[in-house]
Amino acid sequence: MLIYIHGFNSSPESYKASLLKSCADKINMPDILEIPALSFDPAVATDQLLKIVQKYQQHNAMRPLCFIGSSLGGYYATWLAEKFDSRVVLINPAVKPYELFEDYLGFNRNIYTGEEYMLTMEHVEQLKKYRVKEITKPDRYLLMVQTGDEVLDYNQALEKYAAVPSIVEEGGGHEFIEFDRHLETVLAFCGINCLKAYS
Repeated sequence: MLIYIHGFNSSPESYKASLLKSCADKINMPDILEIPALSFDPAVATDQLLKIVQKYQQHNAMRPLCFIGSSLGGYYATWLAEKFDSRVVLINPAVKPYELFEDYLGFNRNIYTGEEYMLTMEHVEQLKKYRVKEITKPDRYLLMVQTGDEVLDYNQALEKYAAVPSIVEEGGGHEFIEFDRHLETVLAFCGINCLKAYS
């Protein structure tokens, strides 16, 4: 079971989410992938994710669980991976999103969904609850960063996940340009052979 966690002001219709959905459909396993539309509110978003994991554990306990997190989703995915001892792929992850959120206080609008909302210091403080101080099992992580990320400082990710297997590409951007080149690697790391058509 793969759970893709999108970033701040993103949605299940984003670039990487769409590529993952297409790949799951191609190998006839659309049910392996869950891409929730997460709330901007950290407390609500993490509750949404925990409910998805709980549902998975009740019905698909034999299938390995893997999180794929992009940007803010990478921050949540790290917390979930440590909580549930699962594999995780991090794509240009946010390491200290509570610092970045301060630049977005006030009125915001999600470019994908059109949702309008107010971001407050309470939301910033909520984010701090999901900080992971130590990566306990680096081998269950895969870090992917592009140095041309115009939103986040990729060096923070390299420092935070120093012991983690990594793909570091020069240039690129925050959305991880040409992510499709790595789909097979990402899915293989999560235990899915995307070269095989499942029945």
